Amino acid sequence: MNILILSAGTRNKIVQYFKRELSNEGTVVATDMSDIAPAVYEADKFYKVPRMTDEGYIDVIFDICKKEKINAVLTLIDPELSLLSENYEKFAELGVKVIGSTYDLCELCLDKWKMYSWLTEHGYNCAKSYTDKEEFYKDVEMGKISYPVFVKPICGSASISISKVYDKETVETLFAHTEGLMIQEFLNGQEIGADCYIDMVSGELVSVFTKKKLIMRAGETDKAVSFKDEKLFELIEKFVCEAGFSGQIDIDIFNINGEYYISEVNPRFGGGYPHAYECGCNHMKLINNNLKGIANEKNIGAYEEGIYMMKYNEVMIRKI
Repeated sequence: MNILILSAGTRNKIVQYFKRELSNEGTVVATDMSDIAPAVYEADKFYKVPRMTDEGYIDVIFDICKKEKINAVLTLIDPELSLLSENYEKFAELGVKVIGSTYDLCELCLDKWKMYSWLTEHGYNCAKSYTDKEEFYKDVEMGKISYPVFVKPICGSASISISKVYDKETVETLFAHTEGLMIQEFLNGQEIGADCYIDMVSGELVSVFTKKKLIMRAGETDKAVSFKDEKLFELIEKFVCEAGFSGQIDIDIFNINGEYYISEVNPRFGGGYPHAYECGCNHMKLINNNLKGIANEKNIGAYEEGIYMMKYNEVMIRKI
């Protein structure tokens, strides 16, 4: 069973975990557009590839799949999710399974306004959002929302270009200089991360790991602690099944006075997934089973509470 991990970047642990799972039955191949992306040197083989937006990029990936007899492919960055799902059939013709959700779901997750609209239409708690600043100002005057708020790109990831805003003047300045922005309510509560796996054979949610985020850095969880709540597990199961996700997803949630608010969804491995793996939620094994045609048994919340994750810097030294 040979796995291709695209845009590996600094996700060393993800590559390590796949290698551990496939140690006796397959290889892990990684790609990146840079040859100083440390995660690629954890793989059995590495390919330096063009930028994903370059013409002919997907053909380069197809060639790697053929050469390395790849059985499954996944990416670790948001912009590439839609590209893989869009080429699902072409990968299938090569005998390659795309580990991920459908194109429409990948696009939904990338577009924060579409996600907000879907969540509100389906009755889920979420942050009030606006693309029309005048409508936002009216709601401020009526007391429906108050500062501070977040102004962020409608399409974006990794917390890039997000501003916490405390007044109308700043909103005006940001909207005057940048297109494609939205205003989002500031959710003042406990932020939670959920690492989930939806079985690619049965379609059922089979694994959920939840953690309270204690410290964030550059949009990623830096320190966190595991916890369990059956109410939250039920909400997650309802949500992922109703939306139709498949494979690995990462959900950002807020607890506001005992009520859960869904914030964002990343249909891929999140930066905090190593916490789940080290606590016993081995989603690499679940993926491997699915690729063999084996459906995984439902085992939600199969981990210990009160286990902390603390990220720290590591260094790789190589001659390239």
